[in-house]
Amino acid sequence: MIYPNNFEEKIGFDKIRQLISDKCLSLLGKDKVHEMDFSIHYEEVKTRLGCTEEMVRILQLEDEFPANYFFDVRIPLKRIRVEGTFLDEPELFDLRRSLETIRDIARFFKNEKEGEARYPYLTEMTANVMLFPQILISIDKILDKFGRVKDNASPELARIRREIIHTSSSISRSLQSIMRAAQAEGIVEKDQAPTMRDGRLMIPVAPAYKRKIKGIVHDESASGKTVFIEPAEVVEANNRIRELEGEERREVIRILVRMADEIRPFAEDILGSYDYLGEIDFTRAKASFSIEINGILPTFENKRQIDWQRAIHPLLYLSHKKQNKSVVPLDIELDEKNRILLISGPNAGGKSVCLKTVGLLQYMLQSGLLIPVYESSRTGIFHDIFIDIGDEQSIENDLSTYSSHLTNMKHFVRRCNENSILLIDEFGGGTEPQIGGAIAEALLDRFNRNMSYGVITTHYQNLKHFAEDHEGIINGAMLYDRHLMQPLFKLSIGNPGSSFAVEIARKIGLPEDVIADASEKVGSDYIDMDKYLQDIVRDKRYWESKRQTIRQKEKKLEELSERYEEDLNKIAAQRKELMAKAKADAERILAEANAMVENTIRKIKEAQAEKESTRLARKEMEEFKAKLAEQEAANDDMIARKIKKIQEREERKKQGKPQKPVEGQKKVFRPEIIETGDAVRLKGQTTIGEVLEVSGKNALVAFGMLKSTVQLERLEKMSKNQIKKETPKSTFVSQQTADDIYERKMNFKQEIDVRGMRGDEALQAVVYFIDDAILVGVAQVRILHGTGTGALRQIIRDYLKTVHGVKKFRDEHVQFGGAGITVVELE
Repeated sequence: MIYPNNFEEKIGFDKIRQLISDKCLSLLGKDKVHEMDFSIHYEEVKTRLGCTEEMVRILQLEDEFPANYFFDVRIPLKRIRVEGTFLDEPELFDLRRSLETIRDIARFFKNEKEGEARYPYLTEMTANVMLFPQILISIDKILDKFGRVKDNASPELARIRREIIHTSSSISRSLQSIMRAAQAEGIVEKDQAPTMRDGRLMIPVAPAYKRKIKGIVHDESASGKTVFIEPAEVVEANNRIRELEGEERREVIRILVRMADEIRPFAEDILGSYDYLGEIDFTRAKASFSIEINGILPTFENKRQIDWQRAIHPLLYLSHKKQNKSVVPLDIELDEKNRILLISGPNAGGKSVCLKTVGLLQYMLQSGLLIPVYESSRTGIFHDIFIDIGDEQSIENDLSTYSSHLTNMKHFVRRCNENSILLIDEFGGGTEPQIGGAIAEALLDRFNRNMSYGVITTHYQNLKHFAEDHEGIINGAMLYDRHLMQPLFKLSIGNPGSSFAVEIARKIGLPEDVIADASEKVGSDYIDMDKYLQDIVRDKRYWESKRQTIRQKEKKLEELSERYEEDLNKIAAQRKELMAKAKADAERILAEANAMVENTIRKIKEAQAEKESTRLARKEMEEFKAKLAEQEAANDDMIARKIKKIQEREERKKQGKPQKPVEGQKKVFRPEIIETGDAVRLKGQTTIGEVLEVSGKNALVAFGMLKSTVQLERLEKMSKNQIKKETPKSTFVSQQTADDIYERKMNFKQEIDVRGMRGDEALQAVVYFIDDAILVGVAQVRILHGTGTGALRQIIRDYLKTVHGVKKFRDEHVQFGGAGITVVELE
């Protein structure tokens, strides 16, 4: 139930209805907009919202959805119910094109049904739509692509039109001959040509020469300087043309009547399909409006609740958008515990806008429209919406504003229940404050006991106290900047608000002695309480700001923790990979050992088991086994040290410590001493390796992926300058470079916002961003460019097409930004 009758006008829904109607492509859709109503049935509302949300996705993602011909041919279809009537050529052509659109839309959703049903609600709507392929075929047989009856629609029509063409050609030749003769005699100007007047070809002649040409004068120009003569030679032919045109019209009507006879049995079914076409047009208009106001489908549940984040009044948003101004969003929550929100605060602080926003968005939602709120919002359904707002003074009914207010309250008290939501502005106002406040308090108590929901604005202190003392009612305040003396238009729930009457009076220049007298009359208790309210609001704003900062830092910390955990998982994967490689190396070495054993056995057999030969073979075997054991130990040690290095580096990053300790003294390069970690090369060679371990006179050196035990005397120690001079830059990635890349990866954000930038600025930022993304190896990034004119989006996407590292890109999901965000997947 909606109360009062002018509810839509009060909350602004009548303007919403008009905006949606303007977006319709036909009268079919406009009629559906007029029929749009408030529903209290959960499944019906859910279906309406689902259809609108799916159409939003179609408009944003689909390029092939049919939306060309939404013609309204309902009146002509009803007219041909009578035998002998027909659709004229334009009407028949409109019928043909609109039936084709219905067929194409049904085919679009039929393909969806056969595959993955991405649009289940719209597909279900299309399930019972009737199509008329035979009628389309029949119309195509008689109409050409321009909507005119074809020459071959019947043999008789073809004959008539051939004769018209032949006769017209004969008339043209005769006139041309007469014109040339008249021009030769100077009767007609050289640049004149035959002219069509009243459907007959004539010769324009100056009045002085009109008797020089035999024929009939039919007309003269407005200036009187030219007369139009039909030569006698072509009068009969022109008459024949008239006769043929009449025959042609009669034959065309006969063909159209025959076509109407074929359509007539299906007229009612066609009208049913037109109802579907109107529903699609209406849904498309709703979706287009939703995109314009950034409307989405939040969580919708079959219970009484309002839990909205960043809700925006759509009409205020569109108005401010034209002026390049922003709208302060509204956060509001009504649930079973706190059902009634009592809002107080200064005048012109946004209380009424808040109340109208709640009423309008709830009404829009239950009318099947998407609403501009944040994705995490939760919505519910109410059976009754009652509103009392504005000046209801009526001269005709002899009602004052307060009387009208009480009349509404009488209706609210009688009808409100747990399924109702009440929207009351300036509760209790319009009469003497003491009794007005008392009546308002009694009404508020009744509303609360009836378990109703509501948003109520007031200035009365007794109502604020009542809300504090009674469960089910919660205070709220519209915030006000005491220093700048201006409203913030932001709702804060939990504490009552101050009217800031003294501060506002002082700001507008009311004499200080008047303010002092007023303060004395009202008493220090009231002034102190108002001051305490202001302090509470100020402190709450401060702590709210602090809490927001903490939330942002916590979120950033969580992101860092997730990245840290992800990197640890990668370390584990790297360790697993290294162990697998070490195992493969061990298997290879074991195969070599087996070959060595077989070779030893062969040598023993060839030497006929001589004692000395056997001893030497066994010695070689023992040395090989020792070498294997040494290399295996070195591999294990190297893996352990690499993992330890990675973990230490991660720990230093987490604690914010520098990756390398700062030394107070520069290390002296001593070429004669080779230690673990030194860069070396074999004497006479160019390949540079790293010393992994020094054992006596030998060292274990890693040359890239190859490790070898080499005598120290065969090695040459390399300084950093030598490495820079002698080693090509592309042969390895230094530890510093690797650390820099790792640092970038740790701090890389997978989203960039280029809204508001010029095209060249945005493109440069995106180039750097994509380069970094490819460098650190992320799989997916997001680019926020907004919708606007689409120019910025096109520039960015043209660039992405040229980048080899980009796998593909697409629009973000509509609930997370839609066409205003490009999601890029990287190889």
